[in-house]
Amino acid sequence: MHISAKNELVKWSHTLSCGIQIIDEQHKGLVNLVNDLFNHVTGNEEEEHKYFNKVIQEAVKYVKIHFATEEKIMIATKFQGYPGHKKAHEMFILTVVDKIKEYNTGKKLTLQNFTKFLKDWILSHVAVMDKQYFEHFKKLASRKADGKLSIDASDVAHQE
Repeated sequence: MHISAKNELVKWSHTLSCGIQIIDEQHKGLVNLVNDLFNHVTGNEEEEHKYFNKVIQEAVKYVKIHFATEEKIMIATKFQGYPGHKKAHEMFILTVVDKIKEYNTGKKLTLQNFTKFLKDWILSHVAVMDKQYFEHFKKLASRKADGKLSIDASDVAHQE
């Protein structure tokens, strides 16, 4: 997900990086999403609602793809924290779906509050919970020809 941000509510930094190319690229996409939401908080409810309806389904799809990527690697690498991590992902999706329903029915959720919720979740989840698997993945990953750290089937096979 490539979105250009004018103002950054969340700035990408090494503390959010796990060093695995595909995960880092997806995490950057999530940061860009939050920043794009932030840049569309105008105070004009009609504009914000129109924007929200335009991007939210794509955003949910992107988050699901990201979670599936993480979970696939966790399973392949036999990461012991997988069950708890999957549960956190499921709870996040359910919460987002509830917040979307609230927003669409005109309850007190504003684009600004939704953006803050996503920002807080991404920062706490990536910077805290995802850190649990960062070291596990790094132990298994190898540096590819392009110099980037990634995990493929041969890395997983070496684990066994």
